[in-house]
Amino acid sequence: MKLTRVLVALILFGVGFGYVEAAVVVYLRAICEPLRPEALGGQPSDEVFPLMQEEGFQNADCRYVRVLLTELGREVATMVMLAAAGLTVAANFRQWLAGFMIAFGVWDICYYLFLRLLIGWPESLWTWDILFLLPVPWVGPVIAPVLVAAQLIAAGVAILWRESRGRPIRFGRLHWLAFLGGGLIIIVAFCWDFRNVSAGGWPNPFNWPLFALGEAIGLAGFLHAYYLGPCPGCQFPPTN
Repeated sequence: MKLTRVLVALILFGVGFGYVEAAVVVYLRAICEPLRPEALGGQPSDEVFPLMQEEGFQNADCRYVRVLLTELGREVATMVMLAAAGLTVAANFRQWLAGFMIAFGVWDICYYLFLRLLIGWPESLWTWDILFLLPVPWVGPVIAPVLVAAQLIAAGVAILWRESRGRPIRFGRLHWLAFLGGGLIIIVAFCWDFRNVSAGGWPNPFNWPLFALGEAIGLAGFLHAYYLGPCPGCQFPPTN
């Protein structure tokens, strides 16, 4: 497929799926609103935190427990759908990875844009949010996942552009280690305060140094592969 058509398809999917994700959150907030005053000490609020505690769900109607379990399953299904979107435009693993990265990044950014349009949240890029619940809560200011999403989009477009020119980026072992290591560090940064927020506390300051380290490692690995290619003896066989 032509590069332009592939990019348009991935962007349209990300935009549409971003709206669906935002709409789901609007519905969830409406459904769970009766529980929020209890979690906030009787004071209604548009804030995500503090999180509702397990005891509160146990004392509530069983439908809220079903909603929570359904939400956990939806998070997994979301990743499956984004991966499937990348697979539809891919002829090899590199192209699939690039398609997934673009769809994921557009979806994540549009999710926040549509939430802002629908309910006026988040108030700013520095508003705290729950990113995922599995295996523990991932939390951070909105600007952090937006930065990751923007980086994923840029890298995905670069990979597909090189593929369309017949000059694919050859990733070596050290590059994959940089991607995996940087990604794990970023995840740790998001999960750094999970014990506190899981216990019903307000988030502590975000671990920006750890986040920046993960971003830098991943970006350095990608730029090295893009401009210099694999180091001698560290390249995997071509993934055609």
